[in-house]
Amino acid sequence: MTINKEGKGILITLAILFVIADLIVYNFFRESSIVYKSVITGSICIYLFFINFFRNPKRVFEGYEEGMILAPADGTVVVIEPTEENECLHEKRIQVSIFMSVFNVHANWYPVNGTVTYYVHNNGHFMSANLPKSSNENERSTIIIETADKTRLLMRQIAGALARRIVTYAREGEQCTINKQVGFIKFGSRVDLFLPLDAEILVNLKQAVRGNETVIARLKKKEN
Repeated sequence: MTINKEGKGILITLAILFVIADLIVYNFFRESSIVYKSVITGSICIYLFFINFFRNPKRVFEGYEEGMILAPADGTVVVIEPTEENECLHEKRIQVSIFMSVFNVHANWYPVNGTVTYYVHNNGHFMSANLPKSSNENERSTIIIETADKTRLLMRQIAGALARRIVTYAREGEQCTINKQVGFIKFGSRVDLFLPLDAEILVNLKQAVRGNETVIARLKKKEN
């Protein structure tokens, strides 16, 4: 277990601020052990929370087969439904959405092997990421991946009520593979996948999934 690179600067800054604050509290309240012990304990608990949030587990998926769709994030499946994707693909797709709480790992992984053919970041609102309309109205990054057999998948990182920064490493034209991180979303957030209508969905609503570990769907093999 390591710390994600997106959190290292924040953790260093917090450590410095907490040490300074604890020294000030100790200097003024040293005769009241309850006060400074409570402050120090609170500082440690908050810092441990941030360490937990920015944890970066090493995950390598074994036995990948073409057509498998892996979960791009840790969290809970909150949407499985046919929907019109009118922002980029302009066609009907099966939407699978994974909601990440503040206690989940917030790194995101590529769900398939392929080529990034499209990337865009849109500014927007910061409403709760578990609301359906957050997919189109919240701040978001959209990535389209084309597999070897020319199947296109759309992946969308969505900011939530607490999330104020989406980090996306994907760029158009680059090759992407499973086991590789596509980005990071800070604090509560969500990831949507828009899959072909004939994809076989292998998860259920309210099911907990793990990024780069849970197989959430399988693409239908195309006829040659």
